[in-house]
Amino acid sequence: MAGLADSGSNPDVDLLYDINGLAKAAPPWFDRVMEYVGEYGLLLAMVLLVLGCWWTVRRRGAEDAASSVAALVWAPLAAGIAVLVNVPIRGFVERPRPFLDHQGLEVLVSGKTDYSFVSDHATITMAMAVALFVANRRFGLVGIGLGLLEGFCRVYMGVHYPTDVVGGFALGTAVALLLSPVAMALLTPVTRAVERSPRAGWLIRARTRGHVGRDTVIPGTRREASGGSEERDLAA
Repeated sequence: MAGLADSGSNPDVDLLYDINGLAKAAPPWFDRVMEYVGEYGLLLAMVLLVLGCWWTVRRRGAEDAASSVAALVWAPLAAGIAVLVNVPIRGFVERPRPFLDHQGLEVLVSGKTDYSFVSDHATITMAMAVALFVANRRFGLVGIGLGLLEGFCRVYMGVHYPTDVVGGFALGTAVALLLSPVAMALLTPVTRAVERSPRAGWLIRARTRGHVGRDTVIPGTRREASGGSEERDLAA
């Protein structure tokens, strides 16, 4: 794979120079913004997006809330698994960072000494986005948009080839989709158990006013502790 980057006539390298060339033409403050966004900002945005979807799901309180929250729990787990899968892939391909083989690149982040293929950032964001899409299409589409932007930023910053990003997208998507049935089968019973818990049930479904449950005290009645029975105070 490293040999694919040896020729400047390679479309992968040409696109690298075209996108990274935008960093040379941009003002320094914009490059600093892109550096932060591409390195940290979009990852944080993905986490906040998942949390926002969770908040929406629990407030809606639908019957499928437990399965929806299970799918949201799967999003960060899928990203973590995808990164672990990438470890042997990087070691096998051993593709150097583009700035090591090509001159004239505007590198916005220094200290990148590991291999380039595939991009961890692209893998993480796309794995979370696809898993989020399984849980909620509206939030998932936003997540996929953030993932695509992350891939663009990594090439703009001069730390990845375009094919590194595409490989990350493919890896993240594959892990999120292929392992989703197993993950849902394992996580859904857990979230349903949490939903039934008196103390932790709010994590799955928000408590609504007017809902009468086993622990609800109705005005005009008194619940006695003996034997778990409930008696009315009939004294007049």
